[in-house]
Amino acid sequence: MSEAGAVTQGAHHIGLTVPDLEQTRGFFVDTLGYEQVGEVPDYPAVFLTDGSIMITLWQAADPDNAVAFDRKNVIGLHHLALRVDGDTLDALYERLNETPDVEIEFPPEPLGGGPTRHMMTSIPGGIRLEFLAPGA
Repeated sequence: MSEAGAVTQGAHHIGLTVPDLEQTRGFFVDTLGYEQVGEVPDYPAVFLTDGSIMITLWQAADPDNAVAFDRKNVIGLHHLALRVDGDTLDALYERLNETPDVEIEFPPEPLGGGPTRHMMTSIPGGIRLEFLAPGA
């Protein structure tokens, strides 16, 4: 760390490897309202944004033999957390509860006894995704 503070300036993008690129792209675009801003068909990869952060989805080379993520035993991404507002969190819970291939780990609840609320899900492709609604 330099005397002026951290040398980084926030996240530019998050890259996720998924077993079914189209299914996971559809989740981000159709369910969460992300916009696709690019792709590399030969890789294959797609680039999505919510206007604040970019998410790159990479197709696993051999999804049938890929190892599913195990958050307790694999080094790396434990989960991705995205911010939403309070009203959106509850509506999103209802929507995700009806979305195929989405598992709700727990519904919206207070985080650590404070005013922030969150829920944890597993989205198509097995990625753990947390949604947080910061309290006032």
